[in-house]
Parts: sequence; C-alpha cells; structure tokens
Amino acid sequence: MAGVPNIHMAGYLAGSLCCIGAIGGLSSQPTARIGNALGMMGVSTGMVTALLHLNFPAAVLAQALTMIAGSAIVGTYIGHKVQVTELPQTVAAFHSLVGIAATMTSIAGFLSHGDPDGLHTAACYFGSVIGALTFTGSIAAFLKLHGITKGNMWNLPMNDKLNPVMYAINIACFYTMMASNSYSMGVTALLLASANSFVLGWNITNSIGSADMPVAITVLNSYSGWALCAEGFILNNQMLTIVGSLIGSSGAILSYIMCVAMNRSLFNVVFGGAGVSLSAGTGERMKIEGTHTESNIETVGDQLLSSKKIIIVPGYGLAAAKGQYAVATLVSNLRAKGIKVRFAIHPVAGRMPGQMNVLLAEVGIPYDIVMEMDEINDDFQNTDLVLVIGANDIVNSSAIEDPNSPIAGMPVLNVWEAKHSIVFKRSMATGYADVDNPLFFKENNSMLFGSANDSVDKLNAYVQAAQD
Repeated sequence: MAGVPNIHMAGYLAGSLCCIGAIGGLSSQPTARIGNALGMMGVSTGMVTALLHLNFPAAVLAQALTMIAGSAIVGTYIGHKVQVTELPQTVAAFHSLVGIAATMTSIAGFLSHGDPDGLHTAACYFGSVIGALTFTGSIAAFLKLHGITKGNMWNLPMNDKLNPVMYAINIACFYTMMASNSYSMGVTALLLASANSFVLGWNITNSIGSADMPVAITVLNSYSGWALCAEGFILNNQMLTIVGSLIGSSGAILSYIMCVAMNRSLFNVVFGGAGVSLSAGTGERMKIEGTHTESNIETVGDQLLSSKKIIIVPGYGLAAAKGQYAVATLVSNLRAKGIKVRFAIHPVAGRMPGQMNVLLAEVGIPYDIVMEMDEINDDFQNTDLVLVIGANDIVNSSAIEDPNSPIAGMPVLNVWEAKHSIVFKRSMATGYADVDNPLFFKENNSMLFGSANDSVDKLNAYVQAAQD
C-alpha cells in the first residue's frame, strides 16, 4: 500500500535481531529476563510480519487469527499450570509440535511445487526427515520424563539393530529424490523417508536411558532448530532460516557441553547409542564397604551455625519436594548471621539444562551466589559444610574412584573434599543413574533422611530459635 513491496523484509530482520539478542541475554542469569523478553518480541514480530506478508483474504485471515488466539490461550494455561519439576517434559512436548509442523510444511512444500530445484528438494527432504525424527523422539522423551514409560518399555523388536537399517533407507530416499526427475518417485521417496524417520526418532530416544535424558532434550532442541532452518529455505523466509540456525547451533553446542559433563559421546547420543560412559571399564565394580552415619536436625543445625563457609548443592529431589522456598529462607537466615553461603550447580542437575537455575531464581536467590561447577569445584576443600539437597549422581565419588563404574570419568562436584557434608535424602536408594554412591559411607559425611522441604523447614526453625 505504501509502494514498498519488500517492507516485510524489515519485519523479518527486526524479529531476527531480537532472537539473536535473546540468545545473548539467555547466556547468563542476570540478563535472562531481558533475553526472554527479546525472544518473545522476536517471535511475535515474525508472526505479525508473516500474516501481513501473506496478505490472506479476510475469511482466511480470520481463521488464522482464531487459531493463533486459541493457541495463545492454551499456551498461557499450560505455562501457568506447569511446575518447575515438569519443565523437561513440557519442553519435550513443545519440541514435538515444532517437529510435526516442520514435517507437514516440508511435505506440503514439495507437493505444491511443480518443478522443484535441487535446493528446494533437499530442504523439503531434511525438513521432513528431521521434523519427523524430532516429533516421535520428543514424544518418547515426554513419556519417559513424565514416568509413563520406564526402562525398556515399548522398545521396538531388535531395537539395537534397527538404526543402521533405517539410516540406510533414508540415504537411499534422499539419493532417489535428488537423482530422479520423476515427481511421483520423489513424492514416494519423501513419504517413505518421513515414515521411516518417525520410527527412527522413537527408536533412538526410547532406547536412551533415563539418566541420559538431559542430553536427549538438548539434542532434540537442536533437531527442532535445523528443521526450522529447512522450513526457511522451503518458504523463502529468512527469519525462519536465521532463527532455526540459531536454535540448531546453540542446541548442538549445549549438547556437547552436556555430553562432556556426563562423559558421554555426542555421536552415540545423536545416532542412538547413549548410556555408556566413555571411560567406564568392563571389570568388577568397586565394593562399597562400611556403614553410613545418620544425623538429625539438632546436630545439622549446630553445624550450620558453627560454619563460616557453606555450599548448597541442589538436585531434582529439591524441586520434587518443592523445598526451594524453605531453602531460600534458610539462606537468608544464615547470611544474616554473617555466614557465607553459595550454591554449586552441576550442568546436568535436574532433568534438563538450567532447571536448578530456574528453581533458585523463582525464589529470589541472588545470582551472584549461584556458581557453576567449574567456578566452585576447587573451593570445596576450603568449605566448612556442604548441604547436598536432593542430588545424588552429580556428587557420586565413584565417577572418580572407580574406573569400572558406569559413570566413570563423569565430572562431579567434589563435595567430599569439604570438612563435612550432609546429604538430604528420603532413603539410601540410588539416583537416576542407578549407581551406588560411596559418598554416603565416607567418614566426613552424614545422612539426613526425610522430605527435603520438611527437613529444611525444621532447620529454619532451629536456626531462627538460635537467633532469638
């Protein structure tokens, strides 16, 4: 209307710049809120620009706006209802929506294009295949994280032998699409590759052990980004290409960081062989001897009050017990007495990257006392007391002491180097990785059994009474 037919490009550029800024903002806790706001601005700008650029007839525009409004209502409801402990499976569910959208768009893009060139054909193939893999892989991750499926439940027959065959089928389909001039042959190959990838995505993710789910989530996040990138080429939408490549590359980098933190092979995770530590031996595991020392509220309370430096290691158990509010109160009480309190965050604490950071930010824990593993691991030896609340595998000393442990070589928080450590647990059960923890039996460690929330509440009362 203004005589500038390509003005939509400015909208896509503005949206892309906001999304780039969002990635930068989300790289640290103090700027995370700004990053989140920039991300919402970028996505909404892209949606508005796309609607205006498509120039729908009034009836179709009404349909689109109705769908957007309905989805916004559903998304808002889910966002308010979801607990911090349910964030991993929620993220997985959202990834599945990105995947199925990419697959449908890619297939439709190929079917509606009478004479596709090589780039369009390749984009349709990769968008459909990666989208299908992301869809079923995310569904499998959701079911595992939500506790609906456990162990080998719903595994495909001969699941460990299927992946190479399905990769070969996809390669053959891609070659057929690129080499054949037959439209019907191309459609057949695309549909076969898509169906095959639906099975492949399920088989890869459902075969991954529960302990490796944090890595699986980041890999699926990367997949969803590359599927978006392919959609950008199909629809000639520069913003989709830019944002998709941002998500894909950042997800890949995060996946690598997570694999290093868990001593896993990124290649194995991507191609369906996760679950084995890179340096785990095949010999007999180290025998854990001795008995654990059980503590009580009064003893732990006295240790807290007599300490000058305390480190708290939060884990998924803290989130499950909803004990973050009690911990925030405890930290406030201890700091008011001049005690130095800090948090140590392991890269795979919880069920997804950053889950513990979100948990602590929710209750107003200052960002400057929340430290990453690399920043604080050398400080345990100069620490009076460590509280391990709801964590297990990330403080498992067998990763260092037992070369035949399933988690051998995995970087862990060296809490046993402190003068004393206290592990808050409901029982002596193993953690998510199902590996016995020698920390529980060390001379300078005590166990405080019970719900994390109840235990910390009682400690708060004890510390408060001492202050009064």
